[in-house]
This record gives sequence, structure tokens and C-alpha cells, in this order.
Amino acid sequence: MGKKIAINVFYNLGIIASVFGMIWAFNNKSPLIIAFFGATFAAFLYFKIQLIKDFRKGIKK
Repeated sequence: MGKKIAINVFYNLGIIASVFGMIWAFNNKSPLIIAFFGATFAAFLYFKIQLIKDFRKGIKK
């Protein structure tokens, strides 16, 4: 349980860092970096959703 909470915190930090990175790249007019941070944002979001689904299954048992 503690491991899943730690991973969730890591995913949240990754999502926040990706958003700030996209804002920074947008202000510096760098579309390649915006795409990179967008991809990392999508990956962290996908992994977070999978973790939440797994967590809910564990609670039901």
C-alpha cells in the first residue's frame, strides 16, 4: 500500500512538472519541447489511471 502511494506521488509530481515544462516551452516558442512534455504528461496520466484502477480492485478484495 505504501509503495502505491509513493508511486502516486511520483506520478503527480511528473504531471505537474510536465505542465510547467509545457508552459515554459510555450513561452520560449519551442514546439519540439512542448511535444516532449506533452508526451510525458500523457504517459504519466496513463500510468496514474492504471494505478487508480489497480488500487480500486485491491480495495474491493
